[in-house]
Amino acid sequence: MAGSSLYVMIAAIAALILWRRTRSMYRPIRGNGIRLLIPMVFMLPGTMLLFNPDVNVPGWAYGAALGVGVVFSIPLIWTTDYEVREDKQIYAKKNMGFFVAFIGVVAVRFALRQELSSLDPQSSAALFMTVAFGYIIPWRIVSYIKFRRIAKQSSTKMSAVPPSID
Repeated sequence: MAGSSLYVMIAAIAALILWRRTRSMYRPIRGNGIRLLIPMVFMLPGTMLLFNPDVNVPGWAYGAALGVGVVFSIPLIWTTDYEVREDKQIYAKKNMGFFVAFIGVVAVRFALRQELSSLDPQSSAALFMTVAFGYIIPWRIVSYIKFRRIAKQSSTKMSAVPPSID
């Protein structure tokens, strides 16, 4: 029962992420983009799994998990982009490739969970949290950098346009 509730929770989180991403395509991103980095703050409680004394995982396994996470971040980074629309606001670009990439990452994580079922629950949770850190942190930082670049280009273009005389 506990295993199935974990899968339901993971599916609910994935659905929430996809819903928020879809919504962000139709709403402008407000402020200076710091909100793009907030999901990393929500991951801080997960660091407790990494420092759990009951976890018996060698250092190379953490490195491999981090490497897998970084590889997972690449398609998410490629498919996340921003654009300035006609109302001079910055929006997330509409890209169905993001949804395919994100669902692919979730599917591979499910497959890896089944493959690594021989590990004790604490070790498995620590490795999967390391994978999550490996793809969420680079993806969010690069997304923030992309947003700031678009915001800077947009503000430069706005200052270069002479004011209209009405």
